[in-house]
Amino acid sequence: MRELADTARQWAAQGRTGVLARPVTEQGFGPRHPTDAVLIDEDGHCHGTLYLGVFDEHLAVEAAALTEGHTARVCEVSVHNDEVKQAGLTCGGQAEILLQPLDTIPARWWALLGEGADAALITRLDEGRTRAVSTVVTPEQQEQQEQQECDGLEGPVQAVERARDLLVRRRAGRDARSTDDGLLLIESFPAVPHLVIAGGGELAELLVAQAHLLGWQASVVPAAQDVVKLIADRPAAACLIVLSHEPDVDIPALHTALTTGVAYVGALGSRRTQARRAQALAEAGLDEAHIGRIHGPIGLDLGARTPAETALAVCAEVLAALDGREARGMRDKAATKQ
Repeated sequence: MRELADTARQWAAQGRTGVLARPVTEQGFGPRHPTDAVLIDEDGHCHGTLYLGVFDEHLAVEAAALTEGHTARVCEVSVHNDEVKQAGLTCGGQAEILLQPLDTIPARWWALLGEGADAALITRLDEGRTRAVSTVVTPEQQEQQEQQECDGLEGPVQAVERARDLLVRRRAGRDARSTDDGLLLIESFPAVPHLVIAGGGELAELLVAQAHLLGWQASVVPAAQDVVKLIADRPAAACLIVLSHEPDVDIPALHTALTTGVAYVGALGSRRTQARRAQALAEAGLDEAHIGRIHGPIGLDLGARTPAETALAVCAEVLAALDGREARGMRDKAATKQ
């Protein structure tokens, strides 16, 4: 949905109407991005991607059928058997799609998505599924502000807690929950991971390429002060990968990442290099808990030998760390040999 932010803000500025369509519940369809959505303009044209556009025409008809005064419409879509191959989908499935007028979605939501920031959207559908009320939740909001903005939602505290839980896991997705008064949809959009790569070379270039395949951002930064600035500007999104073996680069970069709560901190290098870094960081005042967060040697134990395979192993470890999953890393393999 992030890719729709600029379009949504442009339409709002121009006074154009539109409808946002995204799944409330779904079964099947195979692997796909959990935050896909489409914006439908007043002419019935769809912007964005949802099920490879298979249902675009149907959704346009449903959007046009939104009754004046209603702020929501839910329709069912499905594709099975031979239709799956014709559509180009991995497998068949069925879903309930929420269609919601653009002007009922907070402008702040699109602003946060456009900035790439952490944000969740909580939408309550009434029992008849004809009315929707949406509110934005961010990690920085004060509890009182959240309570006020979520006024009218059933169990606002629980909804906010669930939204924050999804954001903490660093994975985008949707969670629909039934209540006595209707349906509660929680949509989580954590900040897009930004690989901050300290040091250059072939591996750095391949890490950038792998990151782009995953829809992440990546920056190769040779100077320590630039690394520190990138991390400080967006600590929630930053994932530090240290390739440099220069003490005036790797130590400041690691120290900044470890003391600002960056979700992933990895460092390339032998056990001797890792020991040198650990000693320098300890002398700089960091304790074992901080230093123990460094993934080094870096990457998952996938048997990587080439630079391209190493880049894959590193990004796989970042992915596992962001989702809080236990995965066997090279650091763990090295520890068993000691």
